[in-house]
Amino acid sequence: MLQPHCGGRRARNHGRPALHPPRGRLALARRGRHKSQVEPAEYDLMDAAEDGMWWYRAAHARVLDALRARPGAAGPLLDAGCGTGGLLRCLADVMPDRGAFGLDYMQAAAARAAAKSGRPVTAGDANCLPFQDESFGAAISIDVICHAGVEPTRALAELRRVLRPGGTLVLNLPSYEWLRSAHDLRVHNARRYTRASGARMLEEAGFAAVAARYWNGLLLPLMALQRKVLQRRPDAPSDVTHFPPWIDATLHAVSEAERWITSRGLAMPGGGSVLLLATRP
Repeated sequence: MLQPHCGGRRARNHGRPALHPPRGRLALARRGRHKSQVEPAEYDLMDAAEDGMWWYRAAHARVLDALRARPGAAGPLLDAGCGTGGLLRCLADVMPDRGAFGLDYMQAAAARAAAKSGRPVTAGDANCLPFQDESFGAAISIDVICHAGVEPTRALAELRRVLRPGGTLVLNLPSYEWLRSAHDLRVHNARRYTRASGARMLEEAGFAAVAARYWNGLLLPLMALQRKVLQRRPDAPSDVTHFPPWIDATLHAVSEAERWITSRGLAMPGGGSVLLLATRP
């Protein structure tokens, strides 16, 4: 994902996002393919699990809540780092009038996401987005800024560039360095955040009206037990898996109870993830 320079003159586009940028810019976005990537096996797990696994359903619900609260500027949505397309399909289904576009670094994942969502998806680099300036009314990026192949400063500058003034940015990030585990190694997470550090990062990137909150707080003790005690060995499997239906239903019910609590204005003091919401001035 690391690129030496995006370069080039960036033309503005107030209509359909430019999915086929100038040849030189696309070539720059394709360099460095040997750099850190999500393992193909993790994409297989994601593709199989994201439609039903409780964590994905919980994360998608919170993204939709954030977009309803702050829809951003008029214009389409970008799912930057869309993986195999579960959230992209959700956005297309729930907000069909806006139009949703996806981007993922891996060509194979982009193809899966396009097939699953029925939406345009391009393979590209979060550090050098292959879209023209001010193409999107809102952008979502779930557990991407934390990736080893992403430079946060550059990626956030690119997201700010492709958003229209007044556009909304929704980020999800893993929380707390002390929660680092084998799962982070499997998915190449290089950084974990707190609410304060995530908010500061967005403010330094030039975003305004930054709001940050923890979620997955009620399940945080169980998450810590699983990661730091039961699955603490370096070769432990990824957290992305199929749970027995009763366990998955129970975890999702707890997550939904927390969602109801926070919708009443009661913030979680901690959690397994940080959800950030910001506006492009």
